[in-house]
Amino acid sequence: MPDGRHSDGPTEKCGVVGVSLDGRDAARPLYYALYALQHRGQESAGIVTHDGFQQHSHVDMGLVGDAFDEGDLDSLKGPTGVGHVRYPTAGSVNSCCAQPFSVSFKSGSLGLSHNGNLVNTAELRDELAASGHAFTSDGDTEVIAHDLARNLLEADLIRAVKRTMDRIHGSYSLTIAHDDTVLGVRDPQGNRPLCIGELDDGYILASESAAIDVLDGELVRDVRPGELVVLEEDGAGFDSYQLVEQENTAHCFFEHVYFARPDSRIDGSLVYDVRRELGRKIWEESGVESDVVLPVPDSGRAFASGYAEAAQNDGADVEFAEGLMKNRYVGRTFIMPTQDARERAVRLKLNPIRDVVEGRTVTVIDDSIVRGTTSTQLVKLLKDVGAEAVHMRIGAPPIVAPCYMGIDMASRDELIAAGRETEAIREDVDADSLAYLSVDAVADALDESRADLCLGCVTGEYPYDIEGESTDRDIVRPDIEDPHAGVADD
Repeated sequence: MPDGRHSDGPTEKCGVVGVSLDGRDAARPLYYALYALQHRGQESAGIVTHDGFQQHSHVDMGLVGDAFDEGDLDSLKGPTGVGHVRYPTAGSVNSCCAQPFSVSFKSGSLGLSHNGNLVNTAELRDELAASGHAFTSDGDTEVIAHDLARNLLEADLIRAVKRTMDRIHGSYSLTIAHDDTVLGVRDPQGNRPLCIGELDDGYILASESAAIDVLDGELVRDVRPGELVVLEEDGAGFDSYQLVEQENTAHCFFEHVYFARPDSRIDGSLVYDVRRELGRKIWEESGVESDVVLPVPDSGRAFASGYAEAAQNDGADVEFAEGLMKNRYVGRTFIMPTQDARERAVRLKLNPIRDVVEGRTVTVIDDSIVRGTTSTQLVKLLKDVGAEAVHMRIGAPPIVAPCYMGIDMASRDELIAAGRETEAIREDVDADSLAYLSVDAVADALDESRADLCLGCVTGEYPYDIEGESTDRDIVRPDIEDPHAGVADD
C-alpha cells in the first residue's frame, strides 16, 4: 500500500525504545533501534539519555537519519535512555509534540515515549491545569508525563506508575527514563505492542522485535498487558510488576495486517507467518480462478504468497508474480493540486509490469481498503495495460469505523465501506470481483479469540469508553475530578 498522508491507507503509529547498558553510551544503540522502527513514524525522531548526573535530549523533525548527526549522538551521554519515532495521531505536526517528551521536576527528570492514544486526554489536561500544571503541547504524551511527575512527588516509582495507569484511559506502550532508570509500561489490554530483549551488555524495550535484532539481541518476551518492566542499572537484568490485570486483552489486529515489519514477532507470532496464513484464509473464503496473483507492495506480499500457495495446493493453475513495482522515492510531500495529479501520483508510486498483466486475468491482494481512491486507480492501471479481468482480495475485514487508538485512518465520511455493501464498493473501484477477509478468519490466523482483539475499526464496537461509540465489553472509565469544582484529584 502506498505510504503517506495523501494515500488511501492508514498511516503509521509510533515506535518506542528504551535501553539500559553496562557502561556503554546508549545513544547509538537507540539510534540504530529507531532506524529499525522507522516504518512506524516519519515525522520526528528523538532520544533522551541520562549519564547518572543529568539528562540529555535531542529531538528533531524528519527521519531518523535527518534528525541526528554525529555531534548530536556524541552529546547524548550515558548508558540509559529512551527513543521515539512519531507519526502524529494526536497532537500537532510540529516540534512541540515530538518525543521523547522531557520534564524536570522536584524529584528528578523524566523522558517519556508513547505509542498509542488516550481517549480521556481532555479531562485529564483540564484537571492537571486546574492544579497548576502548564502545558506546552496539545498531545496526550505531555498529559501522561505531568500526571506521572505529580505522582512521583508523593509515591515511589512503582506506586506512582500504578496511580497514573489508574487515571489514563486508552492505548499506550511507554518507555520512560526516570533519571537513569528505564522502564516500560503496556496498557492493561495490550493494545499496542512492546517487547523485552537481551543484549550482550544490557537490556532493551522496543515496540517490535526487529529493533532487538538490529542490535544482535535476543527477544526475551512481550511485555504483558498491564505490566511495568524496570530495567536494572548497568544492564544487569529487569524487574517485573503486574500492576493491572484484566480478563481480556485488546490486541490491535492491524499490527499484523499492516503496520509491523514482517520480520517482527508480536504477542508470540511472527508477523510474516500471520500474513501468509491470512492469505491462505483469503483463498479458503473467497478464492477465485485467475492466471496470476499480484501483491500490492509492500505488505501485500506475504498475503499473496500464502494465497497462491493455498490455491496451488488445491490444484489451481495460478502464478504468483511481482506485477506491481513500487517507487520508494515518492514521499508524502508529493504535490497533488488537481485530480489529474492525484491520479498521476498512483502511477508514480505503483507501476504495473505490462508483460505480467497483459491478456491475463489478475487477482490483486491488498491488506486493506480505506478510502478506496488507490484501489480504484490501481484497477484502472491494470486494465489500461491489458488485464482481461481484475479481482481484488483484501486481507482484512471492511473498515467501517475510525480508529481512536493511535492509527490515523479516516473519519466515517471518508471510509468507503462505512454503511455500504461489498457489491457497491466493487462497483466503485470497478473490480470484476471484490472480497474481504472475515473477522473470524483474522482471529483464527492470529490464534486469538475475538474477545481478545481490538476490532473497533471493522465492527464499530471498541474496547475503550469513547464518547458517542459503542463498546464490545464492560468498561470502567477512570473518574477524573471536575476541575471547575475546585478539587484536585489525588
